[in-house]
Amino acid sequence: MPQSDAVNRRVLLAARPSGLPAPQHFRLEEAAVPAPGEGQVLLRTQFLSIDPYMRNLMDEIGPGYAAPVQLGEPMAGGTVSRVVSSRHAQFRAGDLVLGGAGWQDYALSDGRDLTPLGQMAQPSLALGGLGMPAFTAYVGLLDIGQPKAGETVVVAAATGAVGAVVGQIARLKGARVVGIAGGADKCRYAVEELGFDVCLDRRDPRLAEQLAAACPDGIDVYFENVGGAVFDAVLPLLNIGARVPVCGFIAHYNDDTAPPGPDRLPLLTAALLQKRIRMQGFIILDHYAERFDAFRRDMGEWIGSGRVKLREDVVDGLENAPQALIGLLQGRNFGKLVVRVAEV
Repeated sequence: MPQSDAVNRRVLLAARPSGLPAPQHFRLEEAAVPAPGEGQVLLRTQFLSIDPYMRNLMDEIGPGYAAPVQLGEPMAGGTVSRVVSSRHAQFRAGDLVLGGAGWQDYALSDGRDLTPLGQMAQPSLALGGLGMPAFTAYVGLLDIGQPKAGETVVVAAATGAVGAVVGQIARLKGARVVGIAGGADKCRYAVEELGFDVCLDRRDPRLAEQLAAACPDGIDVYFENVGGAVFDAVLPLLNIGARVPVCGFIAHYNDDTAPPGPDRLPLLTAALLQKRIRMQGFIILDHYAERFDAFRRDMGEWIGSGRVKLREDVVDGLENAPQALIGLLQGRNFGKLVVRVAEV
């Protein structure tokens, strides 16, 4: 369904899910295109980012760093947009900007949440390889993980928007990289295209055994963005002084009850103490002021030289955003997931 000059399609949160979201938790509605007031700009969405954190915003109580989406309101999300009309001194019609317009064709902004993008051959990169996911990989790995040449770095969701960049930066720093991904095709891509040393299928019932064999000298850095059975396999292999940056735990985002099995907290606590492990959560919003310029400089150079490769999974049409998020939470995406809302 193409965009219209006269209609603003909006994907609203219709109901709060218990477990995995389903199509009935979203509602597509049409509204009038808003008009900008003094000091505002009217934005037209071109690309919408689909990211795991969106599942947390669907709950009544948010994750603590962002307010939950209210029922009947558009789903939140990062966007690349064109300025349609402006009553703001710093923006002109036609400007390409990064913002947070959410799941809708049009939105108003006072400019405070907008970053000018200039001319970009591939604007969607501002939502992935030159944006929040890759920035998450950069800060988490380099500032918290601090990999050294010859160390072993393990990353789950290894072909996702964050994990793929984590592994490639770790290789640039001289580390040995073991990825964990969902399926043979993704594992093959991680090794043959991204340069990982090894990649294991998280669905294999022998994952713990295979990971131990792939990490004979233990694990020095584990970039945690999944949790679940993957972390259970990693924990016994962490070396003394290992570092564990934590940016997510997607395996549990749809949990509506406590996980089955014994209480794992004593085992984790004992490992943290005895092995002097540094396990640190981080929210990337905290790091833009100090680290984003360095990230854009380094990542731009690495992408331009071909030392970091990027893959996008592009879904066409705003109306398909709900199914895209559902698929992401089930691991069906292959690369950075974006919705192309309008033809560029």
